[in-house]
Amino acid sequence: MPGVEEKVEAGQGAQTPAEGTLTQPLPGRERGTGGPRLLAFLCNWCSYAGADLAGGGRLQYPPNVRILRVPCSARVDPAFVLRAFRLGMDGVLVAGCHPGDCHYSEGNFYTRRRLAIFTPFLNYLGVHPKRFRLEWISASEGRRFAQVIREMVADLEELQRQGELPERNLSPFQGEDGPICRAG
Repeated sequence: MPGVEEKVEAGQGAQTPAEGTLTQPLPGRERGTGGPRLLAFLCNWCSYAGADLAGGGRLQYPPNVRILRVPCSARVDPAFVLRAFRLGMDGVLVAGCHPGDCHYSEGNFYTRRRLAIFTPFLNYLGVHPKRFRLEWISASEGRRFAQVIREMVADLEELQRQGELPERNLSPFQGEDGPICRAG
């Protein structure tokens, strides 16, 4: 029986960038056939652990969310949010530790300050306020994570019914200039 190294050398079981999950369109996710797409930037220490708790506890929340784990919510540059919207995401959630509980001391204070300035800019660009959200979710708040996702997806579905979400012809992970994430 061949080992893992032999399988990879033979091309078996190895994913090429074209086969990677972040570079292929999701089936049935074209405009009008699926629900809204939500991208969640979750801090590694609290919010991601809260999402893990929600999943481990089998709490129900819509599958519309794609999670990106970041070391700290302060690591989320507003340009990342703009790029997510440009690449076809309907909503973006940034979630971090509660103020005062950041593992990097002041990271969430920087996030709060930066995104308080950024949110009016999104409004100026014509992005509906319900499409972007900043939340504080601790590692023990799996129920809160699930509730935030349910609320945000419900808001986005309402905007979709009202025709207030922009048309998009791109896959959720494919931009005009190629894939958001390249494997390898």
